[in-house]
Amino acid sequence: MAALASRMAKELKKLERQPPPGVSAVPKGGSVRELDVQLQGPPDSPYELGLFKLSVAVPDRYPFEPPKVQFTTPVYHPNIDAQGRICLDYLNMPPKGSWGPAMDLYRVLVAIRQLLAEPNPRDPLEVAIAEEYVSQPEVFKAKARQHVARYATPQAAAAAAATAAAASQQMQGSDAAAVQDKKHDSQRGSQGEQQQQQEQAKCSQQQEQSQGQRQQTQSDQQQQQQQTLEDDMKG
Repeated sequence: MAALASRMAKELKKLERQPPPGVSAVPKGGSVRELDVQLQGPPDSPYELGLFKLSVAVPDRYPFEPPKVQFTTPVYHPNIDAQGRICLDYLNMPPKGSWGPAMDLYRVLVAIRQLLAEPNPRDPLEVAIAEEYVSQPEVFKAKARQHVARYATPQAAAAAAATAAAASQQMQGSDAAAVQDKKHDSQRGSQGEQQQQQEQAKCSQQQEQSQGQRQQTQSDQQQQQQQTLEDDMKG
């Protein structure tokens, strides 16, 4: 772990002092093993007006295993799927890929930006987009630009942030309402228990009163019978 920390410190210093063209990378939440990356679309490409966000996670065995890199901004591209996964040799071990301990994050980020400028339709993640890129390049470029306008501009980022904030507030409101409902249910349950206890007490009181009345009636009847018997004996 000490070797990994030392390696990452050197790489982060390099990314800070000599960032790749059009790329910025900063540690996420103070962690040297997770990075937030912003990548400016390469010029003369359908992506040139876009600002794309990526996440980078460095595994325990880095640099003997490649980093895990994904786009968090949706991209219309043959080599990037809907989940943001990237088909790139540098992100895979041999024999499928070309990652090795001599590689670093700097070169990976340069290669990803270059992939935006030069898609590889021979090794696609999105086959339909790759076919469109080859057979209908203008249609592909138009759709890629539409995706940029929808997801990768500052306006799109602001709209996405506003949507996320609204969803968070709605979730917090739902949680608060659930807590309030639970509180009301608890109060209703407590009130119900109190009412039930009161009814039981009232019923017990009524039973006691009824029993007392029966006992009084029986006593009166016994006294009346005794009086009648005494009158008969006198007669």
